[in-house]
Amino acid sequence: MLEVHHIFKTYEGKPLLNDISLKVDTGETICLLGASGSGKSTLLRIIAGLEESESGYISFNEQDLTATPAHLRDFGLVFQDYALFPHLNVHANVAFGLKMRRLAQGEIAERVANSLDLVDLSGFENRRVTELSGGEQQRVALARALATRPRLLMFDEPLGALDRTLREDLLNELRMILHRTNIPAIYVTHDQEEAFAIADRVLILHNGEIVREGTPADVWTDPGSAFVAGFLGLGNIVEGKIRGKRKDGRWEVAGVPGVFSVSCEHKHQEGDNVHLLARPLPVEGEVSAITGVVTDVVFQQDRFKVTLDNGLYVYLQIAPKAGEEIEVRIKVECLA
Repeated sequence: MLEVHHIFKTYEGKPLLNDISLKVDTGETICLLGASGSGKSTLLRIIAGLEESESGYISFNEQDLTATPAHLRDFGLVFQDYALFPHLNVHANVAFGLKMRRLAQGEIAERVANSLDLVDLSGFENRRVTELSGGEQQRVALARALATRPRLLMFDEPLGALDRTLREDLLNELRMILHRTNIPAIYVTHDQEEAFAIADRVLILHNGEIVREGTPADVWTDPGSAFVAGFLGLGNIVEGKIRGKRKDGRWEVAGVPGVFSVSCEHKHQEGDNVHLLARPLPVEGEVSAITGVVTDVVFQQDRFKVTLDNGLYVYLQIAPKAGEEIEVRIKVECLA
């Protein structure tokens, strides 16, 4: 099990990583999700031993790795730019780390073959990597990382250079490979779709701190803050003021788009300022009815994004006309 203990790191005199602690269990894939500059790649490099923290330490199976150089940590790294050797063929690229470890030729050949089979590149051994597509090159980089049989795999924006369809295909295959090999992994990305598709657990970084942690389903259902809800694009973030409690136990909240009734477990008082999340999909159950005039309609995949004059947007299956007044029922949640 990998453990990160109270890592602190500054950049240009400002905290980049502020008391970061986390664990990665055997067979678990966690995702470090955050915007550019949130410190996620720096944290990955510290774990890998490529960069030093100013305080705190990394351990694996309770062994402190502070004095262990990167090449002896037995961690595998996969980067966005592949980091392949252009003058070597596929076999030689995958075998490189094994040769550095002075393994026998027979074992090298077996490991290369097994790794290429895992990433569905059997038969590509003699191809030059410069002749491969971006997706195939990333598979070679993954095979190279797998060949050394690392005790931890780390991915730094590995699919950022690929187009959407190829990225989705490779992401699905990568998830299956990680489950099959049972190797713990840390996956760094700024893309929440990637994070939610591959991770067993998501950690969202903001201003050098982990501001939300949980399974993808838990984080989606309960973002916990206006920042996380906005970063994940979960819906409309509305500022409101508590007007009081209704007889049914729900809070009445006045916001710019109107008055909402919200049930939550937070402790509020009349006059408190709160943030609300108005999810854009019509739902049943505890909902608020919102009326507005349509100002914009955009088709997105299998539905229409409809923007109203009160600033809210909703998704509908049937497109209303611009200028039409409509009423929609949406779920409104208190983010405190």
